[in-house]
Amino acid sequence: MDSRLLDILVCPVCKSALEKTGDELICKPCRLAYPIRDDIPFMLESEARPVKTEDA
Repeated sequence: MDSRLLDILVCPVCKSALEKTGDELICKPCRLAYPIRDDIPFMLESEARPVKTEDA
């Protein structure tokens, strides 16, 4: 995934910055992980999975 894209993407729920971890983009305030498939981030809340505090 292009680092320039990561600079402009924000969480669709709270508009916070995201952190790339493996094949996911993590929103720490929302504790949601958005999947990245074939270098395409899926930024729908329905696609996100909840993450535990220690993961975020």
